[in-house]
Amino acid sequence: MRSADVVVIGGGVNGASTAFNLASLGVKRIILVERRHLAAGASGKSGSLVRMHYTNDAEARLAFESLKVFRDFSRIVGGDCGFQPIGFVQVVAPGYEKALHANVAMQQRIGIETQPISKDDLRRLVPAMRVDDIGAACWEPGSGFADPNATTFGFAEAARRLGATIETECEALRIVIEGGRVAGVETSRGRIAAPVMVAVPGAWAGTLLGPLGLDFGLEPYRIQISVFRWPAGFQGGHPVVIDAFHKAWMRPEGAISTLIGVELGAAHTDPEKFHEGVDEDYVALCREKLATRFPVFQHSTMRGGWAGMIMMSPDGRPVIDQIPSVPGLWVMLGDSGTSFKTSPAIGRCLAEWIVKGKPETADLSRFRSTRFAEGKPWVDEHNYGRERLTISR
Repeated sequence: MRSADVVVIGGGVNGASTAFNLASLGVKRIILVERRHLAAGASGKSGSLVRMHYTNDAEARLAFESLKVFRDFSRIVGGDCGFQPIGFVQVVAPGYEKALHANVAMQQRIGIETQPISKDDLRRLVPAMRVDDIGAACWEPGSGFADPNATTFGFAEAARRLGATIETECEALRIVIEGGRVAGVETSRGRIAAPVMVAVPGAWAGTLLGPLGLDFGLEPYRIQISVFRWPAGFQGGHPVVIDAFHKAWMRPEGAISTLIGVELGAAHTDPEKFHEGVDEDYVALCREKLATRFPVFQHSTMRGGWAGMIMMSPDGRPVIDQIPSVPGLWVMLGDSGTSFKTSPAIGRCLAEWIVKGKPETADLSRFRSTRFAEGKPWVDEHNYGRERLTISR
């Protein structure tokens, strides 16, 4: 039987970030196990926006700390994460102007470079964008997007250079509890003894949590993305955009295309059996929403798309915690499709918690696993009126 100081379950961007940060803080015997290959789950299918705009300070701070890593990835981590600081625009529907201004003020207090922007200024900034129907907008000039696979690979390779072991095609089957605390994990390659387990299993959390008696109301969702070729005559490009009015996000893909996601997708009970392609009716919906914000895309050519599985929590926020009933078990669960941009800080906080006894980079108390049992699901004061929080919030 092999042994480790820490086992990380899940080879997505948050698992790889945690392994890297543990190794950076001096943990010597780290084993990361991944059931398939690195970034095989939600991470590899992510729209990979890197923006700071959240409707609460906890997630905004995680995003702000993470931006520092994306901007300086080659020095801090190594390699190239593909970060493109092309700017970010958040638009909201009429009636939510005060909410947006309150959130921008909160973000500015954190230190985030953001500002409200008038319709006229937005039209000058992004000439192809329709702006007459929006209530308000803000602009983050230093935000953008990154390459989700390259980011995951970079964290994993950096962890490996620092001594961590990365094992792909190695499925975690059961977390072993002995004497009331974590003792190891049974994998498809045998048992690994370890006193600390970090579970970041994405949509596959149910099989690991259920036998431990843990139920946080998580639900797997199939999420889709479509890709459209820029139409003839469209040369200026555009920044990353989240359109809260139409519940959609969009960003450039390469030099001539745009990715778009329209929320939320379809509930799915079995992440082992889902179609990875894009549905025909979803393509039509994406074209409609894209053309509503950028009319020039009305007759653009669909060039592809894909689907991936995410795990939604009841309030749309991640569960990031040391599980009180299972000493030695830390989790990052139910990220609801919004944790790529915060993964550098999440991995750092988990590593600090394990090594130093508490997270220092940011306060994770709002993400506690007990909030649902307490009857205190997370609700933001200055939200944008969504019936259910979704991946572009």
